[in-house]
This record gives sequence, structure tokens and C-alpha cells, in this order.
Amino acid sequence: MRCPYCQADDDKVVDSRPADEGGSVRRRRECLACGRRYTTHERVVELPLMVVKRSGVKEPFERTKLAAGIERAVAGSAVAPAAVAALLTEIEEEARASGPEVTTERLGVAVLERLQVLDEVSYLRFASVYKGFETGADFEREVVELRKTTEPKPRPVPRL
Repeated sequence: MRCPYCQADDDKVVDSRPADEGGSVRRRRECLACGRRYTTHERVVELPLMVVKRSGVKEPFERTKLAAGIERAVAGSAVAPAAVAALLTEIEEEARASGPEVTTERLGVAVLERLQVLDEVSYLRFASVYKGFETGADFEREVVELRKTTEPKPRPVPRL
């Protein structure tokens, strides 16, 4: 670190403490050349999340693009804007936790999983674009898949 007073780059750290609720570190330094003290702040430089498209092209993750797709799917439904925001945050956090790159396929599946629970019509709207439905049969097949449920296994009744 270069001293702001004498431009020497020889110093020692006198005190370190977290700042910005742990988002950075505040350090008090003392210049060994002139003896004056100064403060520095250090932050982690976050790596951008990259999205790998089906074609292999990589581009930076844009929350607004994902939000636009979900907004189109839930348009006119009873899904609350707060639920959409929570869904977006969940998906973004999951994607960032998985590493510096995420595929569009993984993002699409994550949206479908959450919309299936949230609203079936929104799920079908998103699935029709994501999966590229071309005929009514595609919709029918997806509705059948959506309706499939496995019966829970009966639990044995304990005997007294």
C-alpha cells in the first residue's frame, strides 16, 4: 500500500476490523518512512456469474432477463410480486453458490421447479417457451406429467 502523504510503499498494519457489516475490512496503517497513519478499506472482488447458453456462448448473468421471463409466465395470475421476487432471489443465490458458471438449462429447470409449486398455469406458460412446445399435444403431455403424483406408501399401524 502506498502512503498518501509521502508515497512510500513500506507500512505496517496497526489495527484491523470488519466494516460494512462484514463486507469489507478497515485497516489503520502506519507509514514506516514518514510515521503518519492512514486508513484503508479492503473488499473482496466478486467474480461475475456467467451463463452458458445451449450454443456454448457465455454471457454475464442478468437478473432482469430472468425476471422478464418469469413475469411473462405469471402475468395475469394470482402470484404475488413478493413471491416472484423471492423466487428470483432463490434462483440467483442457488446459481451463485454452484460456482462461477451456470447453464441456461439449470436456470430453466430451477424456474420450472419453483413455478410448479407456486402456480400450475404459470408453470405451463414458462414450460411452453422453455421446452419449445409446438402443438397442443405438447401441452397435453406436460399437463399429464404435471398431474402425475405417486401415492404415499401406507404406514403400518402400530399395534398396542
